[in-house]
Amino acid sequence: MFSYRHGFHAGNHADVLKHCVLTQLLGYLNQKPAPYMVIDTHAGAGLYQLDSDYATKSGESDEGVALLWGRDDAPAAVNEYLQVIRDMNPAGRLRHYPGSPFLAERLMRDQDRLRVFEMHPTDSKLLAENFRKLEAHAAANGQKSSARGTRVQLQRADGFGGLKALLPPPSRRGLILIDPSYEDKDDYRKVKVAIEDAQKRFATGTYAIWYPVLGRLESQQLPERLKRVAASEWLNVTLTVAGPAAQEQGLRSSGMFIINPPWTLEATLKDIMPWMTQALAQDDDARFAIQTGKAAKPPKERAE
Repeated sequence: MFSYRHGFHAGNHADVLKHCVLTQLLGYLNQKPAPYMVIDTHAGAGLYQLDSDYATKSGESDEGVALLWGRDDAPAAVNEYLQVIRDMNPAGRLRHYPGSPFLAERLMRDQDRLRVFEMHPTDSKLLAENFRKLEAHAAANGQKSSARGTRVQLQRADGFGGLKALLPPPSRRGLILIDPSYEDKDDYRKVKVAIEDAQKRFATGTYAIWYPVLGRLESQQLPERLKRVAASEWLNVTLTVAGPAAQEQGLRSSGMFIINPPWTLEATLKDIMPWMTQALAQDDDARFAIQTGKAAKPPKERAE
């Protein structure tokens, strides 16, 4: 159950897609002054060192964020994502990569809230330690730290189970990121069940679900099942960096399924995905796809 460690995969092409989308979702939420809550159900360690044993052994970041790092022609939306990474690597060398909770913490405002879950015993400890280091760094530079406490709360717990108690958030504005490892094939079922229940509690929230595109049946069925349970508009974007001949070499395709996407997201993705696909392509079969749709009848929001 706990064999998966995201440190092996940090900064790969799937992270690039996930975090570019996450950056756009947070940027849209920031446009209104009202506070919002971000819930990250499967946070990992939060921050990764790309020259660590884990990362160098896999080399996956070399085929992901490293391919974008030195380019000066990135579209504006991709640059917004890259700027967060540049800020964490002030010396100019790509060593540190922010996972979803660190990316959210950097882009949120003081009035917003971050609730983070991680079940893995090692990664949950690393997550807490990384946030402590963030506080210490702020203090050493004479900055007021708001990384922990009311603004950010971490829990070593199952994010699927913990999500229920947080919905709806007090502000009725929120982004829920669900990206389990799918190491256990039951995660596919748990994602669908969690989304169905969450929408009954918080129908107006934005839900971002990352998933791998694999040969296994559960992976192929997940986006179709999410389309059927989505209570409102949805957007599904996939990025494939190599064709079927390369599938045995590891993950070559992944997707982000967003329920209640910002109205601006589709146009932004149509702008950046051709560039990103070209930048991350490993062979001539690299491609992307964007689909959109809406539910026939959204349910009424229920507060609990």
